[in-house]
Amino acid sequence: MPAYKKDFADHHDAELTLKLYELRREPVMREARNAINTQFFPKSLDDVLTVTKTDHPLNAAFRQVGSYWEMTYALAKHGVVQPEFMLESCSEGLYLYVRVLPFLAEVREVYNPDLFRNAEWIADSCDLARARVAFFTKRVQSTMAAR
Repeated sequence: MPAYKKDFADHHDAELTLKLYELRREPVMREARNAINTQFFPKSLDDVLTVTKTDHPLNAAFRQVGSYWEMTYALAKHGVVQPEFMLESCSEGLYLYVRVLPFLAEVREVYNPDLFRNAEWIADSCDLARARVAFFTKRVQSTMAAR
């Protein structure tokens, strides 16, 4: 079943997008985002699977950040918020998605068949998301080359 997509943003989209921003500023969430965005650069399937283990230092941050962005992108997938409008200020989740993408099929087989399904949907459904994925891919490649 294809997801419903709103054609135009309205004041409800603005309210939800502002609320999503508010949630990103919450101290524990901000700390988790910082940890994932500065420390999680998997080079292999094992690197991704290792962070899913509960005793890994980034596990809680990975789960919090990943589930936050999946929830966010579900709002767009199910027509609650207009995707392009939301992505103008809520594309950071695609940065995590891009880092896991080379291993995603295998991670889904081993760990969770639904991992990043909403990020995948938005990445494939919107021109703006495709542009952000391309941008983040270059950023990740540059960061990985510098490490």
